[in-house]
Amino acid sequence: MSRTWFAKGLRGMIARRIQMDLLRQGFFVGPAGKFADGIFGNDTVTALSRLQVARALPMVGAVDTPTWQQLTHDPLPTLFERCLSMTAEFEGHGFGLLQGNFDGAGLTWGVIGFTLSNGEIQKLLAEAEAAVPGTLDRVLGPLAEVWRARTALPRAQQVVWADSISTGPNNADVPPEWKAAFARLGDEPVIKRQQMQRAYDAYFVPAAATARKLQLNSELGVALAFDCHVQNGKSRVRAVAELTRLAGQLPEAEMRLRLANRVADLSSPKWRQDVRGRKITIASGEATFRGRHYVLANWGLDDFPAA
Repeated sequence: MSRTWFAKGLRGMIARRIQMDLLRQGFFVGPAGKFADGIFGNDTVTALSRLQVARALPMVGAVDTPTWQQLTHDPLPTLFERCLSMTAEFEGHGFGLLQGNFDGAGLTWGVIGFTLSNGEIQKLLAEAEAAVPGTLDRVLGPLAEVWRARTALPRAQQVVWADSISTGPNNADVPPEWKAAFARLGDEPVIKRQQMQRAYDAYFVPAAATARKLQLNSELGVALAFDCHVQNGKSRVRAVAELTRLAGQLPEAEMRLRLANRVADLSSPKWRQDVRGRKITIASGEATFRGRHYVLANWGLDDFPAA
């Protein structure tokens, strides 16, 4: 029996990709312009079922390997892409949402929450400009010069500037013109490519090494390590150092839960509950988090060996 890769409950970039492939072939429910919303719900189940009937496949309303092959000639999403989809769901930024200085990082933006305080946003935009000259002026307009001037300052002063434009509860918002400008940036193909590459090089590759160190050999194990690398710094480093001596001595499911709980224990009290819920959701493969029930097998992440 073919593995089910993606099913109801999936959200984000892979869900939208499935919907766009269905739409392209004429399988959709409701207005065509509203079908590809990135939410794998009942309409997507119905559209997939119609495709499966039309192609003489078992009508499962989910995406197994034969169904994927009917959707597209592209290969199935890699483990990196599946891990990124899950973590991006928790980060909640998409490619373009800009947030203010709610956590001391100055600005947070992009698919895994790149920050101003560690220089990642600046680097991403510089790389995009180098790859496609004129991108910043074309997309940001008059704000491009403001951006260049502010990001030429020492990093601490950049964060002070970011704090000065942050608004709303807990400084989580930014002025509409900045939010709109960075949303437009997030729609640029070069920006999406740069964000994906940065997420892979700076987070997924080290996360895979962490997973090997802790002998987390499953897809869920790698996904947990990746999420820790994205969200957690010092707490993750300390937790991994403490748990390395137990690598291979515990069942992997127990090691995943220990890592999830230890990272949470070592996190700031302000964020501890959220960190724990997020990490345990991945570690266990199924949980309710922030009011939404997640089954990670429907996101292409399970106890299967990572490959």
